[in-house]
Formats: sequence, structure tokens, C-alpha cells
Amino acid sequence: MYAKFWLPFLLAATPAAAQAQPTAAAAEQPHILAFGDSLTAGYGLGRGLGFAPQLQAALRRHGIPAVVHDAGVSGDTTSGGRARLKWTLDGLPRNPDLAIVELGANDMLRGVDPAVTEQNLDTILAELKRRGIPVLVAGMLAAPNLDPRYRRRFDAVFPALARKHDAALYPFFLQGVAGNRALNLPDGLHPNFEGIKRIVTGILPAVKRVLERQPAR
Repeated sequence: MYAKFWLPFLLAATPAAAQAQPTAAAAEQPHILAFGDSLTAGYGLGRGLGFAPQLQAALRRHGIPAVVHDAGVSGDTTSGGRARLKWTLDGLPRNPDLAIVELGANDMLRGVDPAVTEQNLDTILAELKRRGIPVLVAGMLAAPNLDPRYRRRFDAVFPALARKHDAALYPFFLQGVAGNRALNLPDGLHPNFEGIKRIVTGILPAVKRVLERQPAR
């Protein structure tokens, strides 16, 4: 059942959700870029129910008036993310105070060599570092039915790159959600509103820690 959870992320090809549009007054508020695939794009969910809007709402409940930009593209791989990173950043009103990088699940589903995944993510993190943008790496874990050697190589990519680039790490973006039907859409595979809520609750402390380390604007 757990292995089947990953299939839609390979097949999904829906447009990315619209980015949050900050007002002029929000220009000096913390800006966060959610850069990922269907998990950050809010696959199968209505407007305002995906990861970016839920994270923004959670931060504001905690007294952080952040603007979270949704840059999730369903079905995206690390190669796709690498190709679109620069124009995504250039389209923002300013450099974000944090980039959450959540990519890799589709590489794993397609059997991409983890060395290729690592190279793409390394390039993404290097570009963010070059621009002075702090990063939170949202890690992925390979499906447990895959070859153990592949799993070890794939799972090791995310913590290794976080260490290399001195980035924060959230080890598994789907912690507590993957394979849990109560936290997925009716197909039993994609995170529903409650599933995204669980993801946000899990990652929120790591997001706050990175933001708290940034100098006030």
C-alpha cells in the first residue's frame, strides 16, 4: 500500500497553484519560497488548501506575518526544478528569506540514478546559496519495496547535501502522512487537507528556526 502512494506523483501533470501575491505592505514581511512538486502544489485540493497557503496561515497564527510563494509543479523532477529555478527566483518581488526545497520523489519513482538527483539538487542549493537565500531541505525517503541498495543511496542524498550547503534539514516531508488513508484524498494516495495540515505542523518548527536566525529587515 505504501508503495502505491508514490504513483500519482509520477503521473500527475497539473499546473502549479498560483503564487501568493504580496501587497506593498507585505514587501518587508518574511517571504518564503515553497519550491517543489505536487506535494507543495496542493495536488487535488481547492484554492487555499495546499501546502503554501496552509503554511502561511500557520505562521501568521504564530505571529509571523509571512508571505509564502507557491512554486510547486506537479510531476516535477529535480531536473525540472533545476531548469526552472532561476526564472522562478527572478519572478519574485525580492529574494525570499527562506526557500523550502522539496523535490526528489518523482526521481525515485522513475528510477533515476541517485547520483543524478544529487547533482541536480546540488546545483539548486548552490544557486540559492549564491543568492544568499537560506534553505530548508525537505527530505524524501525511497519506497520500502525498492532495492535496499537504491534506497540507501537515495535516502542519503538529502542529509548529505544539507550538510554540504550548511542548510537546515527536515528529514521526511511526508512524515506521519505517507500511507495513512485518513490523511489522503479519496484515492487513498494524495494528502488531503488534513494531510497537508499534518505536514505543516511537522515542518513548522524547522521553518520558524530558520526565520528566527535571519536579521530583521
